Amino acid sequence: MKLISRRRSLFFIVCAAMLSPLRNRGVAQGLVTFKKSKLSIISKTGRHDFDVELALSSRQQAQGLMYRRSLPPTAGMLFDYRMPTGINMWMKNTLIPLDMIFIDISGKITKIVQRTVPMSKTIISSNGRVRAVLELNGGTAARLGIRQGDKVVSSDINWQ
Repeated sequence: MKLISRRRSLFFIVCAAMLSPLRNRGVAQGLVTFKKSKLSIISKTGRHDFDVELALSSRQQAQGLMYRRSLPPTAGMLFDYRMPTGINMWMKNTLIPLDMIFIDISGKITKIVQRTVPMSKTIISSNGRVRAVLELNGGTAARLGIRQGDKVVSSDINWQ
């Protein structure tokens, strides 16, 4: 009996030890999954194509890119709120710097916040009503020459 008890105890200790770091990263809290899509930004420097994950539900939008340790150079996440609204975001539990690109109902970029600070609780505001926010690796907008007024196009988003 003692051997079974010890084995069972050891099993639970090992399981708890394995889950502990995952819980800290949010995995044990049930991270959501995202549909993938393609979008492009048309700027004076050309057409820039990205593979994005779509954050459409409030649960997906609350999670965003939290707990990610990296993001491929041409990847990102599009938060589509479907209707124009004022947006406030933060970088809590986000481990990588991001560029936040705010997009109006017509697909025009209205604001870019570059190289946001990982783990910061500082509010990043759209300063007006927007339909969507595109998050890319920090520095991408500057590197590609993406500017306010550029156009975002996607076959999955019906910009008006």
